[in-house]
Amino acid sequence: MDLKINGNIKSFDDTSMTVEGLVTKLNLLGKRIAIEKNGMIISKSEFQNITLRDGDQLEIVGAVGGG
Repeated sequence: MDLKINGNIKSFDDTSMTVEGLVTKLNLLGKRIAIEKNGMIISKSEFQNITLRDGDQLEIVGAVGGG
């Protein structure tokens, strides 16, 4: 499966994977991130329910603290 993540194509052996599975594969588990799939923001509570498909476009951004 090929996914476009932050403008770059990444290939995965999985034919089907959830957003939560992707977060785990990218070593982002436990980090403060926001994910947009095909133009729609995904709630963190939905990561385990949203299935990714070949060709999906994702934007993943990390929260930055400061002051």
